[in-house]
Amino acid sequence: MNRTQVQIEVASFEKVLKNVKKWDFVYLDPPYDVLSNTANFTNYTQDWFWVEWQKKLAKVFRQLDKMWVKVMLSNHNTPLIRELYKDYKIDLVWAKRSVNSRASKRCGTEEVVVRNYC
Repeated sequence: MNRTQVQIEVASFEKVLKNVKKWDFVYLDPPYDVLSNTANFTNYTQDWFWVEWQKKLAKVFRQLDKMWVKVMLSNHNTPLIRELYKDYKIDLVWAKRSVNSRASKRCGTEEVVVRNYC
């Protein structure tokens, strides 16, 4: 029986490049791009995830693609994200949000799932 080895790691996206090899699958779940000034969830840590980091991540995505790695990424559906990944398959998904002190104000948002494979 052929067994598949799985490794789940929480790490800097730049570190991913050091550990992958041809035919691996990588899922990237970064801090999402900013939807608006009031919906700014980029500060998960003390080092905020700004536009330049989104661009660096897109570069890593392209490098993984060139290495024959299957790669998937999720993010908000914003003009920046659509532009950074315009050469890849982008699927729209609706994600329900429960982050609001008032239940009546909780809603969903459109996100993207980006892939370099069909």
